[in-house]
Amino acid sequence: MSAHDWLTPDWPAPANVRACVTTRSGGVSAAPFDTFNLGEHVEDDPAAVASNRQRLVDTLGCQPAWLRQVHGIVVAEADPAQVIEADGNWTSTPGIACTAMTADCLPALFCDRAGSRVAAAHAGWRGLAGGVLEATVRALDVAPQELLVWLGPAIGPAAFEVGAEVREAFVQQHAEAASAFVPSVNAGKFMADIYQLARIRLAAIGVTAVSGGGLCTYNDPRFYSYRRSARTGRFASLIWLQP
Repeated sequence: MSAHDWLTPDWPAPANVRACVTTRSGGVSAAPFDTFNLGEHVEDDPAAVASNRQRLVDTLGCQPAWLRQVHGIVVAEADPAQVIEADGNWTSTPGIACTAMTADCLPALFCDRAGSRVAAAHAGWRGLAGGVLEATVRALDVAPQELLVWLGPAIGPAAFEVGAEVREAFVQQHAEAASAFVPSVNAGKFMADIYQLARIRLAAIGVTAVSGGGLCTYNDPRFYSYRRSARTGRFASLIWLQP
């Protein structure tokens, strides 16, 4: 990777599994999308986005499989040749990068201990409650105990205020999810820990080797944050098998 302040996940993945999280730096987009916006669906100059995406390919040496994310639970096989409407993708083909774009939502990267399959999922609260992480595990078709997961930068529990209906959506599925919500200073609202919610849901299906968590997009200026600035870009979390 180059000298950008991009992140390399710290997790016990096999040596042939590579992963990266981009930040706001290293690109050509103008404010408020400055500078390494990878999202095509925002109001950024399409030429700038295309340039940033090419820089990503040149830097990482893999082909990202982009998604049209809709806060759902569809997980598709990664295909760099087309943009698929889904919120997760997986591959067993070296050189193809499964990709999730976010700006407060939770990106989750998956691999198996054998280093033969990888996946990426985009989990906002709707997708998380709907089961996008569980759908990703099913798509990988690997025993849960053979999977490793890394949770990337997302809005932190000190910044993620939600309504009672969000809390109820999680608690009615897993009673222990109540511990991930703390009453807000605003009546009827709660502060939610999306990392804890993800861990609870993964553990419920037997995935316990979970790393990452703790980087808050809202409070860390390296990342785009929709709650901080509604007109903003998207950063990417990518995972691939080294050819």
